[in-house]
Amino acid sequence: MSLTRIRLLVWKEFLQLRRDPLLLRLLLLMPIIQLVGFGYVVSVDVRNLPTAVVDLDQTVVSRQLESSFTASGYFLVVARPDAETQLTSLLDTGVAKVALVIPQGTQDLLARGQTAPVGIVVDGSDSQIASVGSGYAAQAIARFNASRTAAFTGSLQAPGIDARTRVVFNPTLDPINTMIPGLVAAILMISLMSIMSQAVVRERESGTLEQMFVTPIRPSEYLIGKVAPYALLAVAQLSVVAAIGMLWFKVPFNGSVWVVFVGLALFLLISVGLGLLVSLISRTRQQAQQALVFIMIPTMVLSGFIFPIESMPEAIQPLTYAVPLRYALTVLRGSFVKGSGFEALATPLWAMVGFAIVIFGAAVIATRRRIAE
Repeated sequence: MSLTRIRLLVWKEFLQLRRDPLLLRLLLLMPIIQLVGFGYVVSVDVRNLPTAVVDLDQTVVSRQLESSFTASGYFLVVARPDAETQLTSLLDTGVAKVALVIPQGTQDLLARGQTAPVGIVVDGSDSQIASVGSGYAAQAIARFNASRTAAFTGSLQAPGIDARTRVVFNPTLDPINTMIPGLVAAILMISLMSIMSQAVVRERESGTLEQMFVTPIRPSEYLIGKVAPYALLAVAQLSVVAAIGMLWFKVPFNGSVWVVFVGLALFLLISVGLGLLVSLISRTRQQAQQALVFIMIPTMVLSGFIFPIESMPEAIQPLTYAVPLRYALTVLRGSFVKGSGFEALATPLWAMVGFAIVIFGAAVIATRRRIAE
């Protein structure tokens, strides 16, 4: 492998960008426009929120209160921890988004005509889910109190539940705090796939690809020279987006830089691989653009970036596991908002490792075969 040939290929790509001022302006302005344009997006309804129930009372009243939650259709009980201390790991890993904590002695307090406090813990790393979940929890408590009031005929002051909601990770429920980390991944994917999808097909249309094949350039050198410039541009874009997000929108960063770096590096390989595959299978730029749209639309819709996965039909939700952007959003939001480390984010990180090996590996093999033909 010759470093000189790789350096010349990288320089060639930068020269091509310089000769296309419109593309260069789009590369620099697109992330800023997307950040501002999508920074205040608010999504839709949420159902079947993963819920953990900590029932320390174990009475008829506590079971009735849990039934009031599950009967609404907005909460789906996925865990029943024995202690409130076990909620941290469930919320940190995303297993549960909402937790209902019923203290011991709840039924006794209601039997004595007193108000019983009940805890509602909401994961604020997704502000929309947190806002909607808090509202639905309040409705469930109100229904429970209404049913008890109806049972106390002739009494207007029936004892009831006092719900005390606590939002963790994002107490202000500011949607910007969760939207900006997601935009970092979305912008990286859009930018890299848009550029890389045109990388090979542009040279094929201009006739320079065949000239490249008769040179001493090896497939690995061609691939590195083709990818490196755009990877550097992607890093510059992400730096701009992160700076604007933290300085302009005041988004806090509670996690580890290394977790974000590893997650974005894996997602960069995935995005580059997808863009290269699109470019290799397309004969014209129009075909590449159509193929890109075909991939991008379901990716944005199914990843949870625009619409919460919990609000999708159950038949559609399994498809989201095949979308790499879903795992990138989990890693970035978990690190930015929750401060989660490698242990808590191991599942989405390993999923991205698998996607990177398969997609980028397939792109490398396809590129080598195309050059060797």
